[in-house]
Amino acid sequence: MGAGIRILAALLALLAAAGGGGIMRCAAQQLSATYYDTICPGVEKIVRDAVTLKVQQTPVAVGATVRLFFHDCFVQGCDASVIIVSSGNNTAEKDNGANKSLAGDGFDTVIQAKAAVDAVPQCANQVSCADILTMATRDVIALAGGPEYPVELGRLDGLSSTSASVDGNLPPPSFNLDQLTAIFAANNLSQADMVALSAAHTVGFAHCGTFADRIQPAAADPTMDPGYGSQLLAACPPGVDVNVAVDLDPETPKVFDNQYFINLQKGMGLLGSDQVLYADVRSRPLVDNWAANNTDFLAAFAAAMTNLGRVGVKTDPALGNIRRDCAVLNG
Repeated sequence: MGAGIRILAALLALLAAAGGGGIMRCAAQQLSATYYDTICPGVEKIVRDAVTLKVQQTPVAVGATVRLFFHDCFVQGCDASVIIVSSGNNTAEKDNGANKSLAGDGFDTVIQAKAAVDAVPQCANQVSCADILTMATRDVIALAGGPEYPVELGRLDGLSSTSASVDGNLPPPSFNLDQLTAIFAANNLSQADMVALSAAHTVGFAHCGTFADRIQPAAADPTMDPGYGSQLLAACPPGVDVNVAVDLDPETPKVFDNQYFINLQKGMGLLGSDQVLYADVRSRPLVDNWAANNTDFLAAFAAAMTNLGRVGVKTDPALGNIRRDCAVLNG
């Protein structure tokens, strides 16, 4: 209980210090933790119960859902546009190459939660897919041992989803610190937010191709621990099946904790964009601090997730609606 209170206090302090300004913050001011209190009372419990069942059935849904949320918010804002399926002449976001590796269990988590919400007569077609994804992401994190934090609600679902809109808006694993900082800043997120959010890689997995260049014996990445590199090469030898994947966190892959940062200190960041957070002296102090203090990390992560959830939100009915089917635009 004491740790939980400290996390909440630190979260509130971080949010207060974060300030605001800009178009995205203005829209975020219309979000509210109590948005559905009269529209769909108990919606958070409905979503949590559905998400809990999904995670019990398929534990990989934790990392898959977190990654889905990030990929959604960085493209056209947090509007569930990443869930739309391609149709007719339109290739949707989810079929862009950068999203091809999104695990189906993340999408299924949202679809199951949406079905549970709509099964309640008062709530049917009253809760956006964007808000359900936001709640579901918080819930999978908490189920894995991460922070429980209040979510702001009131987003509308986006009215379009195109593959072209993804290009250049998601950071590849090859990005250095300046590139990472810049792409997060474009979404009104600070460098500290970026480092905290990168720790979502304490759960989930990555396909061999995303880090293959770092483990080749002839040109091994010097920032990677050699023993860890050898283990990865054994799991991902040349010519390995493209569907083979390994845990992002080799130590506690199913627990949402600060092990991610401890791994970076040991040269055991899986992706180049992970390890650079320790290799670059400008971001290393944050890594060291959060490696030493899980409570501080969880508070910072919760604050960063709140900021991420404000990116490009749509609250104007002219810009969004509530989708009847999360995967299909309303006809």
